Amino acid sequence: MTAIASAAPIATVPGKKMNIALWTVQALIALFLIVASAAPKLLGAHAAVESFDTIGWGQWFRYFTGVVELSGGIGLLVPRLNGPAAVGLTITMVCAALTQVFLLGTPALAPFPLVLGAALVWIAWQRRDSIIAVRDLSAR
Repeated sequence: MTAIASAAPIATVPGKKMNIALWTVQALIALFLIVASAAPKLLGAHAAVESFDTIGWGQWFRYFTGVVELSGGIGLLVPRLNGPAAVGLTITMVCAALTQVFLLGTPALAPFPLVLGAALVWIAWQRRDSIIAVRDLSAR
């Protein structure tokens, strides 16, 4: 008779040092998103208005992007939402990089959202237990 090994659990809780590192990175990204990225869009900073004029999708898209960034930044600070927020923000950062290259014509600025996106992928992976919990909650 052979023994069948049970599968390793999908979600794991990070160790204390890793948890501190995650919260530090999450807080820094959240601060950046809320203060330096979402606020200018939502408050109508001249540079933001001009950028979204150049994109050509209307100013509604500036407000939408600002709300997504603000919500994602807040979500990174909420334990139950930090994983899903990181996933959503990763998608947002990929779209931001593509926008820099193809719509704004500034490919030199595309690496910054991609670096943020890479950090967000790391957060999402480390916080995958919160992603699974939200998925299970929504399946009820």
